[in-house]
Amino acid sequence: MAQAYYKLPAGYVLALEPNTPFPPLSQALTTPNGLIAIGGDLSTTRLLSAYKQGIFPWFNENEPIIWWSPNPRMVLFPIELKVSDSLKKTLKKQPFEIRFNTAFRELMTACSNSPRGGQAGTWITNEMIDAYCELHNLGHAISMESWLNNKLVGGCYGVKISRMFYGESMFHTQTDASKVAFVHLVNHLKNQGIGMIDCQMKTPLLTSFGGREIAREEFMQNLVKLVEYSV
Repeated sequence: MAQAYYKLPAGYVLALEPNTPFPPLSQALTTPNGLIAIGGDLSTTRLLSAYKQGIFPWFNENEPIIWWSPNPRMVLFPIELKVSDSLKKTLKKQPFEIRFNTAFRELMTACSNSPRGGQAGTWITNEMIDAYCELHNLGHAISMESWLNNKLVGGCYGVKISRMFYGESMFHTQTDASKVAFVHLVNHLKNQGIGMIDCQMKTPLLTSFGGREIAREEFMQNLVKLVEYSV
């Protein structure tokens, strides 16, 4: 069966059917975010396959599912984590109770409701929340949470496959709540033997933590080794 493609100003992109595999990364459009396919579904099989190939979904409400593989790629190697002096002081004060994996859906929902600069809506749709909660039930999606007076006030979540972690989103309603949770998450992942954290896109916050951009080729070389790692 012939494969269908969407024609976009930047070129042609594959239209995914239920059983259509992802194309090779060389077919990603040469746009900053590396658009590679449109369509498909958010089944656990599809999501895990995407992450293992360096691809992730990112789309707005009322849009088809859109898949990306940026080049360059923003990553954080856990051993390169940087913590500012001011954040170190906050960590020392221990203002929040840190919990691991106790409120995954609540945290994702809070991330979806958190306002983002330059964005009118959210890419964390109800469909996305349900899909990642299923990954969470299977042990592949995890959360690190900051609590204050028994209320969730910040945190972050992502996807873990073998020795690889894919950061997804974070939120806070109290100053430094997401940053504190992130530092705890990175230290937890380092203790778990995680070799690389995919941060997807470059932001000032991730850069301040020691994140840096690497070429897609280098990203994939590291990814393959970490995903296929066996004890």
